Amino acid sequence: MIVDLHTRVWSSIEELGPSVAQNVRRHSNGPWSHQPATADVHAQAMDPVAYAAVLGFESGLLNAAIGPEKVAAAVAANPAKNIGFVGIDPMLGGAVERLEAALEMGMVGVTLSPGAAGFHPADTRAMALYEACVARQVPVVVESAAALCSEARMEFARPYLFDEVARAFPALKLVLSGFGRPWVEQGVAMMSKHSGVYADVSGLVQNSWQLYNALVHAYQAGVMNQVLFGSGFPFCSPEEAIKTFYSVNTTSQGTPLPGVPRDQLRIVIERDTLAELGIARPDAQGAAAAAAAQPVTASAFERVDVANDDSPASSGGSGSGSGGEAS
Repeated sequence: MIVDLHTRVWSSIEELGPSVAQNVRRHSNGPWSHQPATADVHAQAMDPVAYAAVLGFESGLLNAAIGPEKVAAAVAANPAKNIGFVGIDPMLGGAVERLEAALEMGMVGVTLSPGAAGFHPADTRAMALYEACVARQVPVVVESAAALCSEARMEFARPYLFDEVARAFPALKLVLSGFGRPWVEQGVAMMSKHSGVYADVSGLVQNSWQLYNALVHAYQAGVMNQVLFGSGFPFCSPEEAIKTFYSVNTTSQGTPLPGVPRDQLRIVIERDTLAELGIARPDAQGAAAAAAAQPVTASAFERVDVANDDSPASSGGSGSGSGGEAS
């Protein structure tokens, strides 16, 4: 079973805010060429996965909103597969009340971005939201990519700032998107320190070198059990992300650089992320569909010929330790 924890649906990239849209276009190769992120395109792209999380987004600072109504509509379009995360900017007020309303609409998680919304992760208003999430057993996904646009506040985007949050709420399930990039080492440190902190690979799967460094670091730190799959759709499809993930060791092929064992990669791809985060499967029909679906296994994605594919990421081969990012 494959769960894609990081996808979005929108009518226009402008829904992420003018600053984010400008940043995406500036870093694209030529004119903006990514496919649309409509519900129909999303449904087709999610064919390889059993379940997909559709994330909202909200930032008063960036004038950005992918609201709960749009997320709920995407979930309703494929209720056996899709689950919804409501985007909440605690600085706009009424965060707990908006969480309650979103749960009534069927949302199962929260996504927020301190860097994009301009607040310290341990701000009192955000802490009240985390407390409500713990009480309702709702996981939180921290968006990192939006914090890299020109209007964002990078001083609030560093993963280590969530250390106070994780200490205050040890039962909170917290997912750092893209390992908290560009501060991947801080993301791994947070996972090493807190068992309730996870990281997804969205945003990294478009760059094999960044992905390689993050996974080697996670493997050497012994936290691969806290790494979750997320494609970052529409910037990358699940199929493309899975192929890139399984071929990550080609980066070190023919060099003395370490690799990540194939079994560790496969565990990440096939991890039951819903169970890990305490999320119920969409419904009985969804569970049956997942069981009946053709499994996406080695025959589809793992055929990457890498001689040192199973080489350990440390000289001792233990998979534990605190090695730094490969360079």
